[in-house]
Parts: sequence; C-alpha cells; structure tokens
Amino acid sequence: MRIGLFTDIHGNREALDSCLEHAAAVGIDCHVFLGDLVGYGPDPAYIVDRVRGLVETGAIVIRGNHDDYAVKPKRGMSEMARIAIEWTHKVLDAEARAWLGTLPFSAQEDDRLYVHASAAEPPEWHYIDNRAAAEACLAATAQRLIFCGHTHVPALFHSIGGRPAEHFRPLANKPVPLLPARRWVTVVGAVGQPRDRNPNACWGLLDTDEKSIAMMRVPYEIDETLRKINAADLPEWLGIRLKEGR
Repeated sequence: MRIGLFTDIHGNREALDSCLEHAAAVGIDCHVFLGDLVGYGPDPAYIVDRVRGLVETGAIVIRGNHDDYAVKPKRGMSEMARIAIEWTHKVLDAEARAWLGTLPFSAQEDDRLYVHASAAEPPEWHYIDNRAAAEACLAATAQRLIFCGHTHVPALFHSIGGRPAEHFRPLANKPVPLLPARRWVTVVGAVGQPRDRNPNACWGLLDTDEKSIAMMRVPYEIDETLRKINAADLPEWLGIRLKEGR
C-alpha cells in the first residue's frame, strides 16, 4: 500500500492542490493528514472543505495545534501566529470550527502511529527536533513507526534495541528503507510552510510493501498565495517566509 502523508498545510491552497495532484500522479492508495490544516495561510475554509471531502473516501485526519487554536485562540503564540489564528477563527464558520474540534490527537493503524507533534503527550505539542525528543516519542508508544509533523523540517530518527536514537535528514524524492529491525520516527516536511530553506511544498510517500518513506518536493504557485495573504491584510512576513522556505 502507498500512503500519502500531508502535514502543516496551514491554509495554503496552492501548496495542497499541487501536492494532491502530484500524489495522484505517482499513485497513492490513501491519504493521512497529520494536523495544522489551518493557521498562517489565506485559505483555511477551502482546506477544511477539501480535507473533509477526502475523509469521505477514507482519509485519516489528526488535530494539530493551530487547528486547536482556530477553535479557541490562545495566548502564548508569536504576534504573527496570533494575528493569523484570530483571522482564521473569524473566517471559518461554526461548522468548520466544530469539525476541527472533533479531530483526534493521534491514530493507530497496524504498526503505525500518526500524530501531529509527539507520541509523548500529544496535546502538549512537543517538537521532535533532537534525539532526546525522538527517544521520548518512541518511549511513549509500542508502535514501530511514528509519523508526525509540527517542526516543518523533514527528519528521520531511528533506534534499535533500545539504543540512543540516530538522526539524519532525508534527501528530496529519495526513498529511505525503514529497516524492520529498527523503530522509526518520521517527521514529514510541511505542505504549506516549509522551513528547511526549500520553498517547495513537501509531502511524504510511505510504501508499506517496499517498507520505505520518501519526502516528495513539489513546486507550487507561491506568488498567488502571497497575493492572497496581502489581500487578506495578513502580516507581510507570512508571505516572505514562503518564498524563502523558512
């Protein structure tokens, strides 16, 4: 089975559409959305509608922290994030916000766990950006394969026999074998707001038969997303960072 993994869309219609079109072209059997459908970007309602439509065909959807905040804005965010999430809350209708509020924090499927941040206390939104965080994530579940997002930077961590986790950055579009003797944490790069200095959208292609994961990079119409950000009077920096991939 070939599974498409999509995370951190952040209201970016052009990025999501390009990733879904690419996924359809290379061939996938199902979709998994790892959270943060909204926040930052100018098309939250479209993203919610598009993903809800895919749920009807069997897609799995996980709640992210920005999805949570869009239901009820919270303090403690950066100024840009706060402005964007308050705008998102107003733009989404009550039905869309209610749906976001029903999303689970994690889901299990065979030997896989899907979560937005970490398997360790999912509602606390811990970042997996170092080995210690990956080890805490692995210790929190018996699942062999964990797939998450949240950092916006593609990464792989693996551990064998309880040893300290190892880390490496996967190359774009290159499958990495998920060796069965090891446990893995895969941090899928962001669809709608990459932060690894590569502005191209990112989605994950998991092949359960080949036992591999690939980080697929897809160009999209960034200038159109920037135009919409400016038209919505959202912070200009939200568009600038898209072009710079940070």
